[in-house]
Amino acid sequence: MKLHGIDYGNILGASGVQGFFGEGYPFHRLLGPLGPDFTGMGFVAKTTTLYKNQGNMPLTKDYEPKELKPRCIWLSPWRMTPLNVVGLSGPGAQELLNRFKWQGRAEPFTISFMPIGGTLEERLEETRRFTAVLKRHLDMFRGKVCLQINITCPNVGLDTAKLVAEITQLLDIAAELGIPLVPKLNLLVPPKTAVEISKHPACDAICTTNSIPFGKMENEIRWGKIFPNGSPLKQRGFKEGGLSGPYLLPLVAQWIDRAYEAGMEKPMNVGGGIMHSSYIEYLMEYGLRPGIDSVFIGSVAMLRPWRVQGIIKHANQILAAR
Repeated sequence: MKLHGIDYGNILGASGVQGFFGEGYPFHRLLGPLGPDFTGMGFVAKTTTLYKNQGNMPLTKDYEPKELKPRCIWLSPWRMTPLNVVGLSGPGAQELLNRFKWQGRAEPFTISFMPIGGTLEERLEETRRFTAVLKRHLDMFRGKVCLQINITCPNVGLDTAKLVAEITQLLDIAAELGIPLVPKLNLLVPPKTAVEISKHPACDAICTTNSIPFGKMENEIRWGKIFPNGSPLKQRGFKEGGLSGPYLLPLVAQWIDRAYEAGMEKPMNVGGGIMHSSYIEYLMEYGLRPGIDSVFIGSVAMLRPWRVQGIIKHANQILAAR
């Protein structure tokens, strides 16, 4: 995916699949040779907020999960089904920038940010302050950086429909950075709305999808069959969480197809349920028209980590030939 003439890669990580700095997670290292190999994949940092945010995942001083099996993440390995209610746990943007790890990366990569204030003015002010903080550091970056504006994370207690309506204002503010800007949307955003967002002069690409809030899209996702007893996360004392994994794949393909039918012209970075290299072919044959630029992977790194390198190689081979 080339933005502003910079190649960010044919295949990217979902925000957070490698942590804040690309270090991955303890269980990745414990798996040894069965752990994920991210070589050849563009790095996308875990979504940060402006200020420190507790969320639901306790972190170490190095911003890794304290729990080897975080309670805010539920996995069904056999069905390859993850639910999460992490809630954007993190130390805040200034603290992350103060580590100077992002600044030292030589290759192009993506920072992900989400404003989480309770009112519109609070979210706009967060975006203004985040933009000012990041702008002060941009001259220190060795590599070129892209900003993903995550507006559809379902686990921070916000009505994401309101955030979608606000995205043009967020783009107006972040345009001051002069770097590529990519709104991240989920499948609840109508494709026609995504096309309208993409027409904003500061929008360089669209990323879809985020996880789907539990119980939404009930006509497409058979929640009662998948979770006959309700959300396992709610049984742990959390909110119901967001669904990722292969149940989303055909819905992503359909959404992309409708977006192009509605006139999408901006590059798209798409993912959701890519668990095997053959799933790339599925997207190419069903949901992806010639304008598609890149894909991303996430859940596979938790559920089938030994497949990650094969998917990366296959995606690079196919997309490089387009």
